[in-house]
Formats: sequence, C-alpha cells, structure tokens
Amino acid sequence: MRIGIYPGTFDPVTLGHADIIRRGAKLVDKLIVGVTTNPSKNPMFTPDERMEMMRGEIDRLGLQNVEIEGFDALLMKFARHVGAGIIIRGLRAVADFEYEYQMAGMNQQIDDTIETVFLMADISLQPIASKLVKEIAIYGGDIAPFVSAPVRQLVEERVETIGRRGEY
Repeated sequence: MRIGIYPGTFDPVTLGHADIIRRGAKLVDKLIVGVTTNPSKNPMFTPDERMEMMRGEIDRLGLQNVEIEGFDALLMKFARHVGAGIIIRGLRAVADFEYEYQMAGMNQQIDDTIETVFLMADISLQPIASKLVKEIAIYGGDIAPFVSAPVRQLVEERVETIGRRGEY
C-alpha cells in the first residue's frame, strides 16, 4: 500500500489546502493529513480544533482514502511511524519553492527512502495563505473566496471572540 502524508498546520484549512488534498489523494492508496503544531505561526485554533475542521473538509470532499492525524514531532519520524513513503507538499510561488526545496533536502538527509512530491497550486488558488485569511478576517474582510462556508463560519466566530481590528 502506498501511503502519503500531507503535513501542515492548517490554521485554518483553505481551499488551496483542500485542492492539494484532493489531488494528492489520487497519487496514493492512503493519504494522511498530518495536522502539526507550530507555535511560531501564532495559531488561531488549537490542534484539536484544526483536526476537527480538517475532518469536516475531508467529509465535504467525499474522500475515502484520506485520514487525519495530529503530530508534534519531526516530520520524518512521523512519516516512518505511519509507514509513509511519500510526503506531499503544495507550492504556490517561487518563495514556497525555495523553502520547500531546502526542507526536502534536509528530509532526504534524515531518511532517503521517503520521497517528497510537489504539487503546484491551482492558479486560481495560488495567492491563498492561511496567515492572510486570518488577517483579512481580523480586519473585517470577506474570506468567502478563500475557505469553505463551514470554515468561514468557524473563523468568523473565533474573530468575534478575539475581537476585530481596524473598524472605521
């Protein structure tokens, strides 16, 4: 069985993430979406909330070969733990490539039996980034073009709790 991992913080999960998941699921028998922690990204949602959000997106997409798992470890250790032979990463722009290329090289040094596969973001989804979605929401902008309706509702509810900024 060919197992792949699509790792990320997914805070929140965007239409770009959903596109990579949908396309990545076609490349493997089982795709594990690894929801990880990254405190440097100033998360809006807890790991459990992000995993639940991702489960909703996977259900919405109707993907039968996708599972969600949380992890707080080195990616290559997690990959070995779940028996993955492929790491799937999405690329939006040249800046993403430079970072991901370096990461793939480091990962290969750790375990050269696990391959990294890059999927280019759909052109209509390339500008979408979770960080920007959060900023737009915090400043009262419409995030509907960037996330599914259920995720939009969750983000807007969270923004109401933490407070909007930039009201004129």
